[in-house]
Amino acid sequence: MSGTFALRTVASFLPERSVAVAELPELAYLGPAERQLCADLGIERIRTDPELDAFHLAAGAAGRALVAAGLGADQIGALVAVESRAPATLMSSAETRMQAHLGADRALTFSVGGLGCVSMTPALLVARGLLAADPELSDVLVVHGSTPATPRRYRHPVTVSGDGGMAAVVSRDGPLRVLDVLQETNGHYWDLFRVDYRDRPSARWSEQCRDLQEYSFTLTLESRDRLGAMYRRLLDRNGLAPADVARHVCHNLSLGGFRFLEETLGVTIAAACHDNLRDLGHLGANDVLLNLATEIGAGRLRDGERAVLISASPVAAWSMVLVEVDGDPGAVTVGDRLGPEPGPAGPSRRPTAFLDTAPAPVADV
Repeated sequence: MSGTFALRTVASFLPERSVAVAELPELAYLGPAERQLCADLGIERIRTDPELDAFHLAAGAAGRALVAAGLGADQIGALVAVESRAPATLMSSAETRMQAHLGADRALTFSVGGLGCVSMTPALLVARGLLAADPELSDVLVVHGSTPATPRRYRHPVTVSGDGGMAAVVSRDGPLRVLDVLQETNGHYWDLFRVDYRDRPSARWSEQCRDLQEYSFTLTLESRDRLGAMYRRLLDRNGLAPADVARHVCHNLSLGGFRFLEETLGVTIAAACHDNLRDLGHLGANDVLLNLATEIGAGRLRDGERAVLISASPVAAWSMVLVEVDGDPGAVTVGDRLGPEPGPAGPSRRPTAFLDTAPAPVADV
């Protein structure tokens, strides 16, 4: 496809504190069937830190991505934030706060979102459009911090949410070319899941599903048809066969979700998805980039090989992104334990690497 672009660097920022899902306080209020459903998700632990909100998680990842790219924040042409599902304040701008925090004074700055777990895809589409429209704009920083919208980590019957930040420097050239992007939505499901908040304190916020049968049956059938058709379209318009795709990467919702995608598309979900599901839980829109970077860092996606990133959200939205490794992405060692948040990013002499990681001790709870 024409108009390809690339991921120059990707970085994650995760809390050090690791919590066992079996010890989450909300499980004490569930019935036996609900507790078993939670256990069957395949999520054993999550990362969480009450002192790190979505902004600080995103900022930590952004600083790491810039350092890995050897860029100062003042060199970024645009800053695109994937908005939080529950902003800390109303009427303020978390996006320009990020701009000021990083020192990205010359960056065109705004946010995208509204599609839940799929919201990283419109961010990449916007980055592609900016790079195509403005020849003077060379790098776009995409950032997102993911924390649950309510105090409860278990989202019945979907997943268990952890905390994490991701960032990517998107450029015209880089070690991971983005060859094609597909996205579809269906507004019928716009409030299938919702959190009412105006008339109650935040401690009482609770996510509600308007119809569990509609989620588990009707939406599942539509997702099967949508994803199957999108996968065929993605391959056909790029002249590829399924055998030409080395890895398939998706969100970390549940083991059942992995099985659904494997049966629907006739593919195998990447090992990184299983590992990160077990150890990190669901990190919202960040999952697919983190899983992709983990696959590359483990040496399971090499020069010339392609991967498809599969996203779905009950709002409802679906997307697929086709990427290809172009050259050696660097000597990458992927670790999900990251150290303290860096300060405002300045110029760096660190060699360019695709994924920036800095191991740190884990505090188990």
